[in-house]
Amino acid sequence: MQNIIDILKSGGTILYPTDTIWGIGCDATNIDAINKIFHIKNRDKNKSMIILVESEKRLQDLVDVPEMAWEIMDVSDKPVTLVYQNPKGLPKEILAEDGSIGIRLVKDDFCKKLITKLNKPLVSTSANFSGEKSPLKFSDISAEMVSLVDFAVEEGRDNVSKYSGSSVIKIWSDNRIKVLRE
Repeated sequence: MQNIIDILKSGGTILYPTDTIWGIGCDATNIDAINKIFHIKNRDKNKSMIILVESEKRLQDLVDVPEMAWEIMDVSDKPVTLVYQNPKGLPKEILAEDGSIGIRLVKDDFCKKLITKLNKPLVSTSANFSGEKSPLKFSDISAEMVSLVDFAVEEGRDNVSKYSGSSVIKIWSDNRIKVLRE
C-alpha cells in the first residue's frame, strides 16, 4: 500500500479496482497527473472525470452537499456518482465545462483505505482507451494500457465487477436532480 501512495504522491498513475469497474487513478489535486491520464486514455480534455472520496467529511470539504444527495446515497443499491455544482479546491482540469464535478463516496474497503492513506480525493476513470468497453475485471484491460501507467494494483485482480459503472445523477443546491446514467 505504501508503494502505491508514494507513486500517487509523486504524480504517478495507477490501475486499481473500484466499487464498480477497474479504473485509472491519480491524486485528484495534481494537474500533471490528471493531464497524464487524459493522454494515456486519448481522452478529450473537454470531458470531465469523476473523483472518489472515502468519507462524508472529505465530500463536505469539496462541495456543499444538498439534503437530497444524502437521501440518494442512503437508498441507492448500487454505487452512485453525484454531480455537484461549485466544487472547492479542485483543479479546473477535472471539472466539466459548467464547473461541476462527479463525486462518488465509495463503500469498497480497498478504495477507502487507499484514499484515506493518500489523504486526497482520487481520480477514477475507466481503465480503457476512450471509446472502448469498460473493464469489469483486470484481464479486460489491454496490455498497452497496463504498460502506460506507473503501477497496476495486485488487489482484486481475480474479481469480476457486478456493476458496469455507477449511476450518475446531477444534483443542484435546490435539490433538483437529473439522472444522467442509470
